[in-house]
Amino acid sequence: MPAASPLTADFLKTVSHGPGVYQMLGRREVLYVGKARDLRKRLATYCHFSGPVHSKTAVMLAKVRRVETILTTTEKEALILEASLIKKHRPRYNVILRDDKNYPLIKVTVQEEWPRIVVTRRRIRDGSRYFGPFSSGSGMRETVKLLHAMFPLRRCPVVKVRSRPCLNHQMDRCLAPCTGRVDRDDYLELVHSVLMVLEGRNRELIGNLESKMKQAARELAFEKAAACRDRIKGLKRTLERQVVVAEHFRDQDVFGLVRRDASIGIAILFVRSGMISGAQSFFLADPLGSDERVLGEAIIQYYSRQRQPPRELLLPMMPEDDLLLAERLSELREAGVKLLVPRRGRHLQLMAMAAGNASQVFSEYGRKQQSWENLAAALQHTLRLDRRPGRIECLDISNLGGSQAVGSLVCFQEGEKYARGYRHYRIADQDEPNDYAMMHEVLTRRLEKGVSEDQLPDLLLLDGGKGQLNIALDIVTRLGLFERIDLAAIAKEKEQEGEKLFRPGRKNPILLPRHAPVLLFLMRVRDEAHRFGITFHRQLRRKNTLASGLDAVSGIGPQRKKLLLKTFGSYKRIQAASAEELSRAAGIGPVLAASIYRQLHRQAGDNG
Repeated sequence: MPAASPLTADFLKTVSHGPGVYQMLGRREVLYVGKARDLRKRLATYCHFSGPVHSKTAVMLAKVRRVETILTTTEKEALILEASLIKKHRPRYNVILRDDKNYPLIKVTVQEEWPRIVVTRRRIRDGSRYFGPFSSGSGMRETVKLLHAMFPLRRCPVVKVRSRPCLNHQMDRCLAPCTGRVDRDDYLELVHSVLMVLEGRNRELIGNLESKMKQAARELAFEKAAACRDRIKGLKRTLERQVVVAEHFRDQDVFGLVRRDASIGIAILFVRSGMISGAQSFFLADPLGSDERVLGEAIIQYYSRQRQPPRELLLPMMPEDDLLLAERLSELREAGVKLLVPRRGRHLQLMAMAAGNASQVFSEYGRKQQSWENLAAALQHTLRLDRRPGRIECLDISNLGGSQAVGSLVCFQEGEKYARGYRHYRIADQDEPNDYAMMHEVLTRRLEKGVSEDQLPDLLLLDGGKGQLNIALDIVTRLGLFERIDLAAIAKEKEQEGEKLFRPGRKNPILLPRHAPVLLFLMRVRDEAHRFGITFHRQLRRKNTLASGLDAVSGIGPQRKKLLLKTFGSYKRIQAASAEELSRAAGIGPVLAASIYRQLHRQAGDNG
């Protein structure tokens, strides 16, 4: 019998008419986060919903077990809080832009005495000039390489006075400001040229360089004229590859949105100084709300303090709460942001290009889905699985002689890594190196929790052989999950035999060709579990190594331990330091330094 909906008339009476955020919660997860100018009115629309039974809203409401509201002072606060909660909980029915990486930017440190060119992924307010984002890392690196070749600015992070220049200067790749061999005005002139290139003012810069080249030739300064000539050639080659899409030099992001049935494709073109510098696209499988609402959610999720909006956003339609959205984007940029919906002129060409990129998302997603369907069918056939696997988990045990033992579980959903399903397990019951007992403990904990939360894998892969498989089979049978979970194990035994796959009820292992797609995929899953476990295990060992030595020394608390490690860099260097060297560390006087020295060397003697 379905659970009663919490959205009742009695519940609505307790809800405020003010602005705020509401969260629809299921049994174990946040299903949807929304904002409203009037919370009671907005939730009343769900309470009295009478749409089709199979619509997205109806399906979501059937899963809702609880509704929580958070009041805010203003509607803008509700917008910001909504975006924050969506990023935190990643609800199933909200717009989730599944690409958390920040694309690279080119940074020119104009606030420094001797500016340089830096590649970064974070935009901070430090007075530097930022250009990008660049969706192609290789394209961005090519641009930086060209800039370094044409304009030999410094590369070292700190300018230290030197008597001899570095190798970059000898190769004509740096003007060596550290040795005082360049006039600052001449250096800043090169910096200005770099900024002109990154602003898209190549034609203007070429004109300036041609004038300087002719002037240098008249003055018989042939080396200077040759340098100008080489820069002009490089700039002209760059111009041939650049696509000019606008006569102006403004920065714009152009959004395309295409809907097919319940799914939506979104593409963003980055126009910088009138030229396309890159693009990014997203596939939204089943977002809730109108196209205007989805577009608004996507925009507010996409931009942040680290990824600031440009001056103009060209949009296929005006998003929901456009004035509020523009105000929030202007706050992020600390300057005005315009939301424009082009109706005519050259901007329509950009909109058509963005829409074409958004449509392309569907074919790319379709190809990926078809590829996974083929691989899933091959997995089911090769391993004789009872079901086609959608969620695959793999467990790996890492330990060193039984110490700091951890279980590492990775999860793949539809053939892709699913980071929210990754887990680390600290193994509590085993001090001796017993892989079987450790696996038994971790699997019991994972599957018992999976039963309570109704979150189980279709295929559970184990790193090991028949022994590990039998442990898993025993637990699955005891918990009554034999009909719900398929089991398999992968083991690398003899070099000439390669990988072996084991399945319950089969005496001999399954041997596949080295390049079989099924084997390669299972190896990828196993290797990911191994990597995840080893990384965590090393962190524990490193922490334990640091703690074991210094924690045994009396007179050193957490703060002094931190200061010592910051000063010397490692426990080994602290142990090698003299009492006098220890006394020079912050917070350590001569008396305490002598005590630390005695205790550390007594430890070393005891250990020896």
